[in-house]
Amino acid sequence: MTVQVTRRDHDANSLRQHAAVAGDACVVRRLLALALVLEGHGRAEAAKSCGMDRQTLRDWVIRYNEQGIAGLCNHPHGGGAAPKLLAEEQVQLARWVRQGPDIAEDGVVRWRLRDLRDRIMARFFAPMDERSVGRILKRLTFSHISVRPRHPQADAAAQEAHKANFADLVAAAIPPAAQGKSIELWWQDEARVGQQGSLTRIWAERGSRPTAPRDQRYKSAYLFGAVCPARGVGAGLVLPHANVHAMNLHLREISTQVSQGAFAVLTLDGAGWHQLGDRLEVPDNIGLLHLPPYSPELNPVENIWEFLRHNDLSNRVYETYEAIVDACCVAWNKLIAAPHRIRSIATRDWAKTVNA
Repeated sequence: MTVQVTRRDHDANSLRQHAAVAGDACVVRRLLALALVLEGHGRAEAAKSCGMDRQTLRDWVIRYNEQGIAGLCNHPHGGGAAPKLLAEEQVQLARWVRQGPDIAEDGVVRWRLRDLRDRIMARFFAPMDERSVGRILKRLTFSHISVRPRHPQADAAAQEAHKANFADLVAAAIPPAAQGKSIELWWQDEARVGQQGSLTRIWAERGSRPTAPRDQRYKSAYLFGAVCPARGVGAGLVLPHANVHAMNLHLREISTQVSQGAFAVLTLDGAGWHQLGDRLEVPDNIGLLHLPPYSPELNPVENIWEFLRHNDLSNRVYETYEAIVDACCVAWNKLIAAPHRIRSIATRDWAKTVNA
């Protein structure tokens, strides 16, 4: 028995308009099939044109007559297997992952899926395989990622206070002679680049262990870099040593890149050649602001180095010192030619001036 379209709240053109904005391809096909039927096309022709059989089209006509366009949407499937872990057990699992293992209690320094599987079995009596644990962790928004190094003497409270009070620290670093000038926030650091280089991740076949060249010699250079995220500019020098003389050269280079009439507050770490003294020559348009001890993670130039190493300076062998210098210059100039990348990597929401 043929079922007729009995609803009259939409004509063929209206159904086509709804199909044009529907986000589900299946719903689009059903709307277009019903539009063809309303235009007088045969059921077999309408069903074939929209990728279904006549019986399927008949079922959707019935749904449409009963519920309208809402009836053409996919209904979620009910039932299914019960979750392997209850909601409160998943909360506890997330807490374990965030806290990390206790070497004395758990016997491991990092969680593996097998370790979490065993703990789940011991605590919740819920047997499951490693894949199931991995799927639950992904649903809880966890991912298997590399850790960031942290100095054992780092003071988390001091780091948070530095971020919270950054605007006041910047204001304190501005001398009376620079009051009223436009303020630029700059960040500075140095990176050693040389024959004892670093390796980075690459794409390769699953299960393989690809190789990459790594030199065993010891020639190196120091890339001094500073960036102003707000302007997307930087100042860099490649020098043979990291000392106060090299720092003075870099300060002069940064000074030339500060906007005319502006004053730069340069944030940097507490290395010996960064400390104010008789030998450190700070230009008149620069003021220094030091980070808390052992806090490289607060310096966005560290992320600049990570980007350059991963994309330009890793997996390479340098035959000469000159080759190291050339590679550093090419990598830095490529970065400077992309202001948007400097802004993307080095911008920090907490880094602002009093008037920002």
